[in-house]
This record gives sequence, structure tokens and C-alpha cells, in this order.
Amino acid sequence: MAAMDSEHHTKELVLTREAVRGCDTAAIERYAMEGIVLMENAGGAAARYADGLLGGKPGAKVCVLAGTGNNGGDGFVAARHLYNLGYRVEVLVLGERERIRGDALSNLRIIERMELLLFYPAGQPAAVERELEARAGDGDLLVDALLGTGTAGPAREPIRTAIAVINRLGRPVLALDIPSGLDCDTGQPLGEAVRAGYTVTFAALKKGFENPMAREYTGKVTVASIGIKTELLLA
Repeated sequence: MAAMDSEHHTKELVLTREAVRGCDTAAIERYAMEGIVLMENAGGAAARYADGLLGGKPGAKVCVLAGTGNNGGDGFVAARHLYNLGYRVEVLVLGERERIRGDALSNLRIIERMELLLFYPAGQPAAVERELEARAGDGDLLVDALLGTGTAGPAREPIRTAIAVINRLGRPVLALDIPSGLDCDTGQPLGEAVRAGYTVTFAALKKGFENPMAREYTGKVTVASIGIKTELLLA
């Protein structure tokens, strides 16, 4: 299994896709933690880890590649915190803005008003590929916030192209929760999947990480808290 760090005893816990959903539901319904608070905690933890990887390097460039779901929302939070820390941050949203809803949209609006550099690569795969290469090719760190644990099938365009570009660029990659395109329960790629050097996974390890094949995609795995003990959410 990939090398893993964690906070306290969370390394002993392993969550399936269904259990991840159950933890989110328990946090919101049983412990009155709003979804936007969970997203803030996850994205903030990811930013702190990224800061550690970058070592506070002056002028370092971080490219956050975000999808339109909650994993993208975690990326928007991480982008805000990394910008506040003084990094050059660019956010590339792979999908139409109109598809972004709820807590992810709230966090997108924040970074829009902060005037972070936001791009929406669009068009045919070749055009998306060129734009991603131009904007992310010199990134000191690429943050994969495209797809989360709920993914159950192969990535569609333009995310499929984004995954291929991420893997081809050879830049350091930090995946949020799970590398995009990796199945949460089996640890096998669902077609194309991001090959990350590091993964910050939230609340607990994911079942698929037990698959030795998964290490090729996760790299070093670190468990980050979402602001409440996972044991409480599973009780």
C-alpha cells in the first residue's frame, strides 16, 4: 500500500463509497455541520498540505484543476487559502460554470470576487489540451480537484482530456480525496485516471487504497480531518 500519514487514529479507518456518503450525511444531520463547513475544512487542510510541499517558495505557481462538483469546491477553497499564503494561483474549471451548484458555487463566487485567475477551457479536446498545457505546464504544483469518491464510470470530456494532460506534463500533482478517475471501492482506474505523487484524503482512507495497484495513482496518502472525528460519524 502507498505510504500513509494521518491524524491520530484515523489511519485505521477505511471507507467505501457508501460509507463516505454516510459520513457526510451524519455530519450534516446528526452533528449540524453545514456542508460548506465540511468543504472549508477539507479544502483548508489540502492547502496546508500543499503549502508544506511547496515550502513557502516565493512566486511558486499552483494550478488547481477543478470539476463542477463538490471535489471542485474543495479545490476552490484550497485555491483561496493558497492565494492568501502568497502563491501564484490559477484555477482551471473543466466544465460549464452553470453546472456548479450549492457549496461549490458559494466558494467559486468567493474566489471570483477575490479576482483569482479563473479559466474555463472549452472546445474540442485538442483545444482544451493546448490551453491546459499552456497554463499548467509551468506549474510548481498541480492540484487535482476534478472528480471525487462518487465517480463510478469513465471520465467524460473535457475531464478525460484534463486527466491525460496532467499525467503527461510530469509536474508534481496533489490529488484531493482521491485521484480523479480512480474507483473508491476497487482502487482500479475507470479508464483514464490521474497519477498523483500525493493524495490528501478526507476523514479516512478509502477502500480502494488497499489495492496494491492504487499506489501507482495515489502516491503518498495523507488523511486529513474534516473537523469532526470520523469515529463519531460511523457510530
